[in-house]
Order: sequence, then C-alpha cells, then structure tokens
Amino acid sequence: MAGRMVMVAFSASFMALGVSLAYAQAPYPNKTIRLVTTNVGGSSDTLARVLTQGLSDGLGQPVIVDNRPGASQMIAADLAAKAPPDGHTLYITSTTYTTGVALMAKLPFDPVNDLTGVTMVARGPMVLVVHPSVPAKTVKELIAVARARPGQLNYTSSGIGGINHFGMEVFKSMANIDIVHVPHKGMGPAITDLMAGQVQVLLVSLTAVETQMQSGRLRAIGVSSPKRSSFLPNLPAIAETLPGYDNDLWWGVFVASKTPKPIIDRLNTEFHKAMATDDMKKRFAEFGALGAPTTPDGFNTIVKNEIAKWKKVVQAANIKPE
Repeated sequence: MAGRMVMVAFSASFMALGVSLAYAQAPYPNKTIRLVTTNVGGSSDTLARVLTQGLSDGLGQPVIVDNRPGASQMIAADLAAKAPPDGHTLYITSTTYTTGVALMAKLPFDPVNDLTGVTMVARGPMVLVVHPSVPAKTVKELIAVARARPGQLNYTSSGIGGINHFGMEVFKSMANIDIVHVPHKGMGPAITDLMAGQVQVLLVSLTAVETQMQSGRLRAIGVSSPKRSSFLPNLPAIAETLPGYDNDLWWGVFVASKTPKPIIDRLNTEFHKAMATDDMKKRFAEFGALGAPTTPDGFNTIVKNEIAKWKKVVQAANIKPE
C-alpha cells in the first residue's frame, strides 16, 4: 500500500512538473500583447498605436494599447511592474516617467528593480519660447532680462513634476535667475495663457507650439538638446549659452524586471525592426523626434541616471507633489 502511494505521489509530481515545463517552454509570444500607456491621445499613446502593426507582424500575435492614465504615469507603471514577467505586458512611456519617480517619495513598486528597459524608441528636443512682449531674442538676452527683473517673469508648465517644469528649474539654476513657476493643468491651458501674455516663458515640445512659432504669436529662442536640432537648424541650443544643459524628450519601453533575457532581447529586436520603417520615421518626425534605438542595458543606464538627476532637482528646488 505504501509503495502504491509513493508511486501515485511520484506520478502526480511528474505530471505537475511536465505541465510546468511545457508552460515554461511554450514559444513566445503565445497570446495577445498589451502595450500599457497613459492618456488617450498623449504622445506615448500615439507612438504605441503606430507601433502596434509592425510589432504584431514581427511577433505573430495581436498587440493592443491599454490606457491607464493618472498619478504622473505611475498607475500604468505599477500595472506593468506587477504583471507576470512573461513579456506579454509592456509599458511605453516618456521622460515624464523619470520625473514622476523622482518627485514621489513613496511608490507602490520599485522603479529601478521592478521594471527593466527593452529599448528607447525616440528622442527629440524641446524648444524654449517666450511671449513677444519679452524683449529677448536669444537665451543670453532672456537671462539678462530675468536678472534685471528678478521675480517679475513667470514661466509656465503642464503641471508640477512634468519634464517642462523640471527642465526650467535646471535652466533657472544654471542661469542663476529668479523667475516664478505658474503651473497649469495640462499643456493646452499653459500655451493659451502664454499667448495671452499672462505668463512669459515656456519649455515645450516643438510640435505643441510649431504653429504659434510660425505665426509669430510665440518667439523661439533655443532648443533643449546638447546641440542644434536638424528640425530647427538655425535655432541655437540652450547649451551654447549654458554649457552642459541637456533636456531632451524621449520615449521608451519597459517590462517587468524578472522577464527572461531571451524574451527581452526578442522584444528589443522586434521594436527596432518596427522603428526602422519609413512610416515610423515619418511619424517620429511629426513629433519633432528621431528614432533612438538602444540596447536594454543602455536604456536602463539612461533611466537610472535621469532619475538620480531629477531627484537632485527636486531637493534643490524643494519641489513638492501636488
């Protein structure tokens, strides 16, 4: 009897092991893939939607976009961090992920150890614009005006903790000027108040203000990338006046950190293929950005460095969450 019980137990264990091994060895991917992102219509959402077809073709499975807005992108990030580490739930986000992580003292996940990078997707500069009433046509002249009128100029942003907020705090610190932050609930209201002259300065993506720049309703005086942008070759980089200033926008993809390396490498390859098409290059250009493929490790290094950088900004400027 005892021998029979041992055999039954062994058989059950063997069957369970067989099921486990079969599951572990199932080809990847074997079901629909989710690209988790934030607001519908936002830049990350738009990029996710134009990438889905190329990814689906390459991976042989449907790819859908799952919007989870809120908490400075942390709701979407938390979902991806806690998803099964099997490569079927991805998180596509922007630079604001790193500023949000830096700003929030407590998070429901570990932003460094619970998520790992797949690849950067694209990057591009922001543009520093002023209302035409500001007597400055260059970054150097804006700094001079701000020093002559401390506390009298206002800069706006899409809200506390966003990349345009943090980028301007770095600008203020490097230029040693005093201009006042007036946050708005979104970029639309911020641009509206800037055009009305209620605020005077804004650091923003090129596409958000391109029409206003062309019409003369806003004046561009610099780009945030280390060097001049191919999209605005005649516009100086802020770094030409403030050496070392570097505040590009970027977009990238993460998965849960325990995802097996072969799956991450497969995803990296398929994203790079999708990003290399002429259609994607055209879509990147519409964002004022260029494709920026990286290795998973390379992207992780960028993210870790930026989180550390923004934490210093939060401390130095004493920035508190809304």
